Amino acid sequence: MDNEAIKHTIGNIFEELANALETGTLGVKTRVGVTILGSELGREEILAGAEKAQKENPSLEVVVIGSGVQTNLETIPAEDEKEAHEKMGKMLCSGELNAAVTMHYNFPIGVSTVGRVITPGRGKEMYIAATTGTSATERVSAMVKNAVYGMAAARACGNIKPTVGILNVDGARHVERVLRQLKDNGFPIEFTESARSDGGVVMRGNDLLLGVPDILVTDSLTGNVLMKMLSAFLTGGNYEAIGYGYGPGIGEKYDRIICILSRASGAPVVANAIKYAGELAQGNLLKEADSLLSNAKKAGLNELLGSMENTCNAAKESNTGQEITPPPAKVVTEEIPGIEILELDNAAQLLWKNGIYAATGMGCTGPIVQVAEEDKEKAVQLLKEAKFI
Repeated sequence: MDNEAIKHTIGNIFEELANALETGTLGVKTRVGVTILGSELGREEILAGAEKAQKENPSLEVVVIGSGVQTNLETIPAEDEKEAHEKMGKMLCSGELNAAVTMHYNFPIGVSTVGRVITPGRGKEMYIAATTGTSATERVSAMVKNAVYGMAAARACGNIKPTVGILNVDGARHVERVLRQLKDNGFPIEFTESARSDGGVVMRGNDLLLGVPDILVTDSLTGNVLMKMLSAFLTGGNYEAIGYGYGPGIGEKYDRIICILSRASGAPVVANAIKYAGELAQGNLLKEADSLLSNAKKAGLNELLGSMENTCNAAKESNTGQEITPPPAKVVTEEIPGIEILELDNAAQLLWKNGIYAATGMGCTGPIVQVAEEDKEKAVQLLKEAKFI
């Protein structure tokens, strides 16, 4: 080899090294599998998303699992969804895949998915925790764990201090109470504030559209509806065109990264879901989830959830079969928010027992107890002692 050839070769090596550093492809690529069978839009639509993801993300190596398509991507043959899921699972267990994207996959109880959307108000990315599966069989416990898993997904994708907001659904105030106690005990959670003038960590529809929180905590059924609406509201509903899909299943001791697509997910969402899966693998999602859950337990997660359930049961039992007469009525001008709707009557009766007249109602942020101005301080104290607020 003459000097010119040597110079040319060395030049090519340096050029390839510079390109690798610029694109992040230096070293081993992250392998993400995607099953293409079962889509309502056809396997070609999923393949188009897979090829788009490969083209736009040089640090990834996309592996197609299925049959009936022609592509330059590596392909693992599978004749139906069952076979595709079996092969996907084996490849994840063996380390042949770092993550996978699929449709219609059943997670065990205790595992739920964290979706990722682009909100219409400001074009901001937001995680929805959760969108499928269930973190626990009891609603509030599930939503508290959803917050932890949402944080794990965001942190794995590079957002080290994601902000958390709680959607204004049944159980929101209970969830807020537990999460604030976890924070007081040292758990590293950052709360956001509603964009509405009265603020607070409980999010309204406006906050959802604006993408106020980095992580929106809700129950998985509500989260699933939100994902579908935010992904397909511009297309009439039968083609999900925006966002990153329903996200990875996360749960205690769950040892693989499997991200979920809807059967109506179009190629743009498929491509983003594959990118999301790759980011989660590169950011070590499983380690983040284990670390955060461990920290939450050290901050009293299990004890707080157990205490909350015991308090709810005790409140129900204490009022069973009792006829409580309210004290003489007063003009009630003061509002006490932050009470879970399922506990609203119990909270009012607690105040009645203590000689305070109280009425119940719904304010703009949810359930409220109304009392006279001179009774508010004592009423708040009683409600706090009984853990209603």
